[in-house]
Amino acid sequence: MTEPKLAVVAIGGNSLIADKQHEDVPSQWQAVQETCKHIADMIERGWNLVITHGNGPQVGFILRRNELAAHELHITPLDLIGADTQGAIGYMIAQTLRNEFKERGIDRPIASVVTQVLVDKDDPAFQNPTKGIGSFTSEEKARMFEDEGWRVVEDAGRGWRRVIASPIPLEIVELDAIQTLVDQGFIVIAVGGGGIPVIRDEDGNLVGTRAVIDKDRATSLLARELKVDLFLISTAVPQVAINFNEPDQQWLDKMTAAEARAYQAEGHFKPGSMGPKIDAMLDFLDAYPEGQALITDPKSIADALGGKTGTWITS
Repeated sequence: MTEPKLAVVAIGGNSLIADKQHEDVPSQWQAVQETCKHIADMIERGWNLVITHGNGPQVGFILRRNELAAHELHITPLDLIGADTQGAIGYMIAQTLRNEFKERGIDRPIASVVTQVLVDKDDPAFQNPTKGIGSFTSEEKARMFEDEGWRVVEDAGRGWRRVIASPIPLEIVELDAIQTLVDQGFIVIAVGGGGIPVIRDEDGNLVGTRAVIDKDRATSLLARELKVDLFLISTAVPQVAINFNEPDQQWLDKMTAAEARAYQAEGHFKPGSMGPKIDAMLDFLDAYPEGQALITDPKSIADALGGKTGTWITS
């Protein structure tokens, strides 16, 4: 009997919040239900999966609630907000998948793992925070955050915003637990939002730190550690394109790591868009050349696995 293939699937923010007009919790449930149908298609094809997810908007919502309630309640530290959102989104995905399995007659256990990810306390990112977090506001209100130790900047004419460090992920603390669950046949949800950033103190103990980790970079680390057959990033478009949104835009069915690097050097993959996803996949393929990488949108997952769409990247 053929051993089932293992994939790590990173579902992006569009899989949880379809658009700015539908950010409420019922709309998030609806988006998760739609995404989980496509994930279930993949499982029905015989794949074992570890699922990661974004949490940026949800973290922003909790930060805003903190601000509004600060006159009555204590502020929630960012590492606990990360844990809160991992638990909530993990619950939504696990419940929705379980219900989808029931409809399809699939008998697979599911577990969501609240995951810490180790970063270096001396990572240069802590000296130069650039990752925007929370809502936009006026300069006057933003400056008030500086009293709490935040750095604030003006963001491209959209208003003032807090910025935070985005250090490189070094180690997935709960990796052994994730591996054990995978070996036992579980569908696992882990490393949500890039993981809860933790550092080691002078005594070697883990301590939460004010930072966010890029989801795709952390998922790439997980894919490398698990030595998966496929690293799949689900995003807003069915394929990667060069000259994106230009008259000569060209969709890509496949590319090698070398071709991806050449396109990257030519500026085709922007830092705030496709660039981090390509970087994450190149890191995976460099460390584990036997693997494959695929970028597509949720509704195209089944077709992409069948070679009808998606962008495949190989070493």
